[in-house]
Amino acid sequence: MIEQTISSVKTERLAMNIKQKQFVFFGVIGIALYLLSTGISYGLFSTFGKKEIKTIAPTTLTVPSQKPQRHFTSDPSVPKDQACPINGEMYTKKEKEIWDKRRPLAVMIENHEEARPQSGISFADVVYDSVAEGGISRFMAVFYCGLSTGNVLIAPVRSARTYFLPWVLEYDALYNHVGGAGNCSDDTVDERAKALCQIDQWRIKDLDQFGISFPTCYRNYDRLDHPVATEHTMVCQTDKLFKLASDRGWTNVDSKGVAWDKKFEPWKFKDDAKEADRGTTNSISFVAWKGYEKDYGVEWVYDKASNSYKRNNGGKPHTDLETEEQLTAKAVVIVFVKEIGPVDDHMHLLYNNIGSGSGLLFQDGKAEKITWAKEDRAARTKFMNASGKEIQLTRGQVWIHMLPTGTTVTY
Repeated sequence: MIEQTISSVKTERLAMNIKQKQFVFFGVIGIALYLLSTGISYGLFSTFGKKEIKTIAPTTLTVPSQKPQRHFTSDPSVPKDQACPINGEMYTKKEKEIWDKRRPLAVMIENHEEARPQSGISFADVVYDSVAEGGISRFMAVFYCGLSTGNVLIAPVRSARTYFLPWVLEYDALYNHVGGAGNCSDDTVDERAKALCQIDQWRIKDLDQFGISFPTCYRNYDRLDHPVATEHTMVCQTDKLFKLASDRGWTNVDSKGVAWDKKFEPWKFKDDAKEADRGTTNSISFVAWKGYEKDYGVEWVYDKASNSYKRNNGGKPHTDLETEEQLTAKAVVIVFVKEIGPVDDHMHLLYNNIGSGSGLLFQDGKAEKITWAKEDRAARTKFMNASGKEIQLTRGQVWIHMLPTGTTVTY
């Protein structure tokens, strides 16, 4: 029994010795093979590898210049005797020859505090201002006469909202935006707020960015000197928008030959008041939603010498990135309307800007209580004085602020 145990132990030790020797043997063989393969690889790489290495130049995107690109410079000696039908400002015949071949262009522009300064607003003839959602205002700028001398970059272009569409229809304008609230089949959006559906149903001449390629519209993340969210980066070029519209049969006439201004009713305009007749209402301030004064409070400061109003937004001068100058207006109009909503889970709002209501007009340094009226969806919005007579607006850029009824305006 003892002999069998000793024999068994010897057998196990012998097996272990054999395994250890095998491990060492195969380990040495493995190291040798590794060194051999490394040497061969190095030799092959040294001989052939360098020929396979190629430097690939990075693809670069040429972003158009941020400054307005002039077609020509208006000669100051040439008389400006042609009135713009949109805002009454006077231009030369050469400038009129350019806008006569086009129709107005309405563009949605973001006014989120991160998106400022915007590009191109100072070239608009009229600017409409209203809250989009959450107390954040959005502009619809109407471009026509002010673009005659050159191409302008407009940014940041944002999405469509239903209450801007009746204003688009007043001009039978091209409508540039980035998507919008609700197509016809979207059950999550209130029927009344479905801007994309209405654009189609009302046959608006749509220039939705989702159907437009570079370089007509493109995203520029470096437009400003600070990082912004993607939704604040869309840039569109006016010349290329007009070219695209022309390709679609939308010039000064549509595909059926009907002129955009066939039913258009221009406002009435007047020249600047003489300096001695200008008023002393030097400041206008308001905010659409209480509690949003810090970023969205608006102030217009009257400059008697130029007979214009300089815009501040969120306590700072509101400038145009293109011109690096403060935004100004010749007339500031406020219309009070009923605000409805939010009407769905997307927090969409509705504003009753069809019908009539009260308002305020600021021009020539004076304040005046007015009324406004818009008979139907496509009718021209008109402004009347206390006697019911249509008001004459001072020639130049007009700003129209749509504020909820009851908003406090200090002046």
